[in-house]
Amino acid sequence: MIGVGQRFPDFRLENQDKKEVGLGDYQGKWLVLYVYPKDDTPGCTVQGKSFTATKSEFEKNGITVVGVSADDADSHKSFCSKYSFTIDLLADPEAKLLTAAGVGQSDYKGTLYWDRTTFVIDPAGIVRKVYTKVNPQGHERVLLDDIVKLKTTSN
Repeated sequence: MIGVGQRFPDFRLENQDKKEVGLGDYQGKWLVLYVYPKDDTPGCTVQGKSFTATKSEFEKNGITVVGVSADDADSHKSFCSKYSFTIDLLADPEAKLLTAAGVGQSDYKGTLYWDRTTFVIDPAGIVRKVYTKVNPQGHERVLLDDIVKLKTTSN
């Protein structure tokens, strides 16, 4: 898995509106890239709702939040519409980014899912923190607090 101090892999993926987005689009900004297993499942819905509810707090602190899963853009669009998400969800159906970032997989009832993992990426594209086996409940608060601390120690 990509670790702290390493450059995050470059990528170009479609968001829920089928707009291509890449790592370079976030250059100069702090980025939270959270990997979640599957659209419209309980834990993933909690995360999407939580990040949508706190989006303005992240933005006020110069942080952009995006989710990534192996679902396609159409699935993301449906998921965003159903719950009124205002964050971007990036589609990685071929798992190119998930694999390049070294995200693990776990078996659940005979199906492999990508592990819930969050990367905090600084304005230069360097990974500053990695969270694995994330508990979706309250994760956004932990992230916001940790990044604000990281930003003050890096200035």
